[in-house]
Amino acid sequence: MTNTKNTPIEALERSFAMRVTRYRIRRGSGGGGRFGGGDGLERDLEMLEPATLSLVTERRQSRPWGLEGGGPGAPGENWLLSGGDEQRAERVGDKCTIELEPGDVVRVLTPGGGGYGTATAR
Repeated sequence: MTNTKNTPIEALERSFAMRVTRYRIRRGSGGGGRFGGGDGLERDLEMLEPATLSLVTERRQSRPWGLEGGGPGAPGENWLLSGGDEQRAERVGDKCTIELEPGDVVRVLTPGGGGYGTATAR
């Protein structure tokens, strides 16, 4: 429902007991180069009811590579923010199933793309 599918926020909130509290471009996550890699996305999903969430993501351990001297993109990250006023942040795996409570926030940072060519060739 997220990542490259880019499901509209209104469809997510209508179909699931969650609120999208952040959806933006992850500035600076693309690799450098003559042609810089594209930036990833950052999306926060706040649970409104107890839920079970399964994540199946890639490029969390290894960075998207650049080509012909281009730099790698930033790796993706998955976070669980929980605890209300005493908020705790816990990094969660690239492939996992987690139990969530109302108020928990899942933050998904998609990886940036690798760059192409050396920056000096611009």
